[in-house]
Amino acid sequence: MLPELIGGSADLAASNLTLWSHSHPLARAGGGNYIYFGVREFGMSAISNGIALHGGLLPYCATFLTFSDYARNALRMAALMKQRVIFVFTHDSIGLGEDGPTHQPVEHAATLRLIPHMDVWRPCDATESLVAWVAAIERSDGPSSLLFTRQNVPAQQRTAAQLADIRRGAYVLSEARGGGARALIIATGSEVALAMAAQKVLADEGIPVRVVSMPSTSVFDRQDAAYRTSVLPAAVPAVAVEAGVSDLWRKYVGLAGAVIGIDRFGESAPASEVFKFFGFTTENVVKAVRQVL
Repeated sequence: MLPELIGGSADLAASNLTLWSHSHPLARAGGGNYIYFGVREFGMSAISNGIALHGGLLPYCATFLTFSDYARNALRMAALMKQRVIFVFTHDSIGLGEDGPTHQPVEHAATLRLIPHMDVWRPCDATESLVAWVAAIERSDGPSSLLFTRQNVPAQQRTAAQLADIRRGAYVLSEARGGGARALIIATGSEVALAMAAQKVLADEGIPVRVVSMPSTSVFDRQDAAYRTSVLPAAVPAVAVEAGVSDLWRKYVGLAGAVIGIDRFGESAPASEVFKFFGFTTENVVKAVRQVL
């Protein structure tokens, strides 16, 4: 039997969308299952660790991804102690737009992925989000971080086999037209839609490309070599697309591949303009694929 969920947020419940129909605020008047922590990300995360250590409840807490910096020590301790805590981080990229670089996480997804025992999920749509939540709830040997975009994203079509493979961290979301992919595009989160659009443009040019969605590098890296190779064949050149620092993706694309990332801080402008400014466009993904062939 799964323990009862108890949630909380750092003064951002409405923005994080972590309140649900069965959320009842914890107050002096009586018990509840949702805590409003105020502006205190470290305290929120540390208390969540304590709830997990006490047992009987499964804690989840939420804030913007850029504020994971304030919670860093508690996140590390959750992973070090292998505690069952779910950390929800929203507004996960430069798509935060007008709030500017102070609120736009660039290195944060990468640094979370570097924490041992921390499973990090960056889903591309509602289906991957649901799978990420289920994986985090069912996990019993460590914490999970769920990274969600602010942007509206299209729902992707999947077969039953593809649905099952989401739990493996990465999978072939869209096979190259006619098979025999000449290149791979690896993407996460809101950038998966870009990869799918680029695949169509390239297919119309006669260049078959496979699109791989990789919502969790942490989980994918634990898969057996045969599965990893089936998703990312070593002989096929690859391009990775994520609105964050690029270094991590070199282990998947190699030195001969390409990474469309952002290795500087963001700018303050509407999200669509910021993404275009930093090259997160269909045209730029298509260009990168042509360059690696």
